[in-house]
Amino acid sequence: MTQNHKYKITVIGGGTGLPVILKGLKHLNADISAIVTVADDGGSSGTLRNYINVVPPGDIRNCMTALSQWDQDLLDLFQYRFDSEDAFLAGHAIGNLIIAALKEMKGSLNEAIQTLAKWMEIKGQILPAAEEPLVLNALFEDGTIAIGESKIAGHRKKIQQVMVTTVDGDPAIKASPQVVDAILEADMIVLGPGSLYTSILPNLMIDEIGQAICQTKAQVVYICNIMTQLGETENFTDANHVEVLHQHLNDHFIDTVLVNLSPVPEDYILHQPNQEYLLQVRHDFKGLQDQGCHIISSDFLNMKDGGAYHDTEEVVHELDHLLDRIKLVGKNKKHQ
Repeated sequence: MTQNHKYKITVIGGGTGLPVILKGLKHLNADISAIVTVADDGGSSGTLRNYINVVPPGDIRNCMTALSQWDQDLLDLFQYRFDSEDAFLAGHAIGNLIIAALKEMKGSLNEAIQTLAKWMEIKGQILPAAEEPLVLNALFEDGTIAIGESKIAGHRKKIQQVMVTTVDGDPAIKASPQVVDAILEADMIVLGPGSLYTSILPNLMIDEIGQAICQTKAQVVYICNIMTQLGETENFTDANHVEVLHQHLNDHFIDTVLVNLSPVPEDYILHQPNQEYLLQVRHDFKGLQDQGCHIISSDFLNMKDGGAYHDTEEVVHELDHLLDRIKLVGKNKKHQ
């Protein structure tokens, strides 16, 4: 962008999708805030949250790597995960251990992240959605409930609703410091790409975050997933994704949806290493329009490492164009 004004972009999510977008956004003339889920209870993150009472650091670590201006060798070290033969350290990423150690040293996660952000020359700020580990609960259409983010997909049942609670079972109400301000002061909010029920909604179901999303004057953009996901969004269209988001917050808060038009070859799908992805998300443009969404459709596909991912450069290019449009017409006023 050529203008002097620095836009404020807040990205919300988790998993592998959030860092993909952050890597591209850090090259824009913008203040970036990444709000990261704290409901992950699997892998190294889950082990650490259980043993030393820290929010799961894995998604925070990946976002820090995406926004860091360190040399690649240092980033590779930060991301290094110990081999399975390494007994006690098996499966732990070095960055996860550093985040957990700094949290103990500093007394708070926010101070730990701020310290590490200075060391790693982070462009932007990384904000855990809440200051404490949270628990994701899924209510299925048959009335049964699954407790724990890592257990939901394995049930292979249709999800009716997800809820977020504290470890003690109380409703998740408070967001981390600066999170609400990052949402209310943003010019653009970007949701996704990422798992609908286990990466995006865990953030929005924290009361303060959900309320801020519905109140913000920012342009809210949803980057729709390219593939459906096993146990979460089987047989979903792009409109189904948006409908679920709107139903959970009881508000039509999404303004713009980015939709990939490029087909994923069938043999490519059959031989991908990640078996949680099933089929390509089907398009329902009328359904999106009925949800009140402006649609940006293009070739956002990047096929690599056997998987179908979003092309960072193409997505950020469209987001940059959208920011320029905001300059011309001002922020979205529909919530006033």
